[in-house]
Amino acid sequence: MINKYLAISKISKIRSQFTEYIECELRKRGIEGLVVSHGNILDILYENNGKLTMKEISEGIHRSKSTVTQLVDKLLKANYVTKEADSVDKRYSYIVLTDKGLSIKNDFREISENVINEFYKDFTDEEIELLSLLLDRVIQNFIR
Repeated sequence: MINKYLAISKISKIRSQFTEYIECELRKRGIEGLVVSHGNILDILYENNGKLTMKEISEGIHRSKSTVTQLVDKLLKANYVTKEADSVDKRYSYIVLTDKGLSIKNDFREISENVINEFYKDFTDEEIELLSLLLDRVIQNFIR
C-alpha cells in the first residue's frame, strides 16, 4: 500500500534541512539578522542593481505585498536595505541595498551555490528535470 503522507513528510523534512543548512552557513560567516525567507528579496535586488519598489519585489518573488513588507521591515532594521523616496513622484519609494547588504553579496551567492550543489548531488540531468516537472504538478494542484 502506498503511503501518500510520506512524500509530504519528506518535503517538510527537506525544507527543515534546507533552512538549517542556510542558517548554519550564515552563522559561520558572521552574517546576522537574516533568515532564509530574506534570500529571495536580496537575490532580486542583486539582480536589479540593488533598487526596486515593493510592488516590483512582491511581483518578482511571487509573494503577497504584506509578506514582502514584513520581510523588508526586518531587512531595514538589520540595515541590509534602506527606503528612498522617488525624486519625481513622492508617492513611490524604493527599497535599496545598503553597503551592508552589498557586502554580503559574494557570501550570499556562495551559500546559494552550495545549497544547489547539495540539493542535486548525484542527480542526473534527467532526474533533475523529472523532479522539477513533478513538483510543478504538485504546485498546480493548489492553484485556485
